[in-house]
Amino acid sequence: MKPLFIQYPKCGTCRKAAKWLEENNVDVTSRHIAEDNPTCEELSVWIDRSGLPVSRFFNTSGMIYKEQNLKEKVKTATRDELIEVLASNGMVVKRPIIVADDFVLVGFNEIEWQEKLR
Repeated sequence: MKPLFIQYPKCGTCRKAAKWLEENNVDVTSRHIAEDNPTCEELSVWIDRSGLPVSRFFNTSGMIYKEQNLKEKVKTATRDELIEVLASNGMVVKRPIIVADDFVLVGFNEIEWQEKLR
C-alpha cells in the first residue's frame, strides 16, 4: 500500500515535504487535511503506530491552538478528549503526516523521512 501523505497545500512545510517526496520518487496518496479531516479512529491508530504522545499531533503554531488555549488543555485532558479535539478540525493537527503500514511520521524531518521512505 502507498503511504498516505496528509498535508495542507498552503503550508510551507507541507510544500517542502511534497517537493522532497517528488524528488525522491516516493509514491504517495495525498490527502488535504482541511477538506478531509482525520477521524477519531484514524488518529487513535496513527498515534499508537507513531509511538509519540498525543500532544505531538497538535499544530502548536496554529491560530486555533492559540485561540482555544489548547496548550493548557493538552496538559490536563484525557487521550480520548484530545483525540476528539484533533478530529474536530484538521487545522489543529500538526502536518505533514506520513501514514504507512508500520510507521507514522509527524512533521517534516528530512533525515527521518530518508530513513523510513527510501
